[in-house]
Amino acid sequence: MQRDFEPADRSASLIEQVQEAIAARTPLRIRGGDTKAGLGRPSAARELDTRAHCGIVSYDPTELVVTARAGTTLAELQAALDEGGQMLACEPPAFGGHASVGGMVAAGLSGPRRPWAGAVRDFVLGCRIVTGQGKHLRFGGEVMKNVAGYDVSRLLAGSFGCLGVITEVSLKVLPKPRAMLDTALDMPADEMPRALVKWRDAGLPVTGACHADGVLHLRLEGSEGTIRAAAAALGGQQGDGSFWRALRESALPFFGDPRPLWRLSVAPGAPLTALPGDALLDWGGAQRWLKSEASAETVREIAVALGGHATCFSPGRAIEPFHPLPAPLMRIHRQLKAQLDPHGVFNPGRLYAAI
Repeated sequence: MQRDFEPADRSASLIEQVQEAIAARTPLRIRGGDTKAGLGRPSAARELDTRAHCGIVSYDPTELVVTARAGTTLAELQAALDEGGQMLACEPPAFGGHASVGGMVAAGLSGPRRPWAGAVRDFVLGCRIVTGQGKHLRFGGEVMKNVAGYDVSRLLAGSFGCLGVITEVSLKVLPKPRAMLDTALDMPADEMPRALVKWRDAGLPVTGACHADGVLHLRLEGSEGTIRAAAAALGGQQGDGSFWRALRESALPFFGDPRPLWRLSVAPGAPLTALPGDALLDWGGAQRWLKSEASAETVREIAVALGGHATCFSPGRAIEPFHPLPAPLMRIHRQLKAQLDPHGVFNPGRLYAAI
């Protein structure tokens, strides 16, 4: 049964504020729950608060689609999906439930299920944004078959608000698994890749693989029969799923270390190179969290050698947070910024000084 929530359009205030900023050439710092304020370069721009523009616009469980305004908290969205027996399969961090739908898309952060289910951008079907011309435009659609045209809606994922103000997002959702197995296996890190290949070939429904302190934490999700059989075959110390929630929310003790926090996103199957600090290997090794006092140059050289890039998640450090872009790619970024935000009012410098 389709459910509609608060159909009235509340975007007028946001559009008016953007139009005023464009006319005055006043930079804006777009914010939702502000749970990711420390990720990215600092900004002294005037704040544009999207939290009042909230609420679920429509949710039809039979179509596997939900549409919500940007200021809606992930806690509210997930509660509605849970009632329908569904979920956001990209498993974005909610940061205490305060993270917003707009911020989820703008940051593009995905959780432990990402290699097996997809990233945030893979679940964005469409969006509405206030552009740098002060217009309120809709991109994409509310059905999975809508792939025509310039995919601005997915382009916004990971843009950190530098291309426009997201006001509404339509997302693909999936049914929640019937059963889950959370188990911890004593295993050296260098054995993890071979084990994952073996389990994949055996058809085990792995949806999480994280190695820390000599232990491989493994999550499987599927039918009750499949999970019972997997539990008998794998053994290990079974948990209640709290490890995966803490990992998603960066709430494990590992993240409390005062040293700078780095995220290395590397090529799948990249060798498990020794890192200069303490590491936690998520996504089966494709995402490597690192606590280290090593220089940014050292960390980024390692990431590049592994076919990826490194992002610094520690605010207040004299470190450029995002990996430097090659000149041709930076040129494309600047061209996109010029097209969608010609006056440079949206989150200037949040990603890179040049945009």
